[in-house]
Amino acid sequence: MTEQSEAGRRPLNTDRVLRAAVALADTTGIDSLSMRRLAQELGVVPMALYKHVANKEELLDGMADVVVGEIDPPDPDVDWKSAVRQRILSARQALLRHPWASRVIESRARPTPATLAYLDSMIGMFRAGGLSVDLTHHVMHALGSRVLGFSQELFDDGAPGPDPGTQAAALREMSRRYPHIAEVASRADHDGRSVVGPGCDDQFEFEFALDLLLDGFDRLRRQGWSSAGTQRSH
Repeated sequence: MTEQSEAGRRPLNTDRVLRAAVALADTTGIDSLSMRRLAQELGVVPMALYKHVANKEELLDGMADVVVGEIDPPDPDVDWKSAVRQRILSARQALLRHPWASRVIESRARPTPATLAYLDSMIGMFRAGGLSVDLTHHVMHALGSRVLGFSQELFDDGAPGPDPGTQAAALREMSRRYPHIAEVASRADHDGRSVVGPGCDDQFEFEFALDLLLDGFDRLRRQGWSSAGTQRSH
């Protein structure tokens, strides 16, 4: 079912509603997104939106699916590890284009259809690469949110920083009380433009961790690893 908007008489359908919501969130941020504001953007009355999305939560589900739908499909011409790496980095690029999306994906009560399809495809890539069901199960746990292109950092330093004098004093105090943290923090190179949200999670750190994980998975695959052969503590 389609309808005509009041502005420009363009047809309104679910896809147009979702893409307009994604564009609005990109411009103004996810916190300012509302059904009323989206209706204004589309030139319709708010009630017109409810013919396409039942409520705000369904709108957010659909927006998450739009972003996940931007992830590149698997490359059939490379080995499994390269294919997985390329696809996860494509997911990361999708989230860099839409910095609000990781919050929305994490907030869903259950994975959306596009997210489930993506995860199913990723599992299929590991299985096609020779990883057992057992190893693949643990691989997905180890990757966690990285499989969707983002990760939660141990320290969130994304808040606005203090003035240089206050910052220097704070660093001296940290050096006195927590010398090892201070040593690492003062050495780290941060690029505030290449993060999914604020913090230290820049592109280099993400790829560094991803490559470590993929190399480890490949080593376990070649060893024929099984969780049944490991010692577990209870």
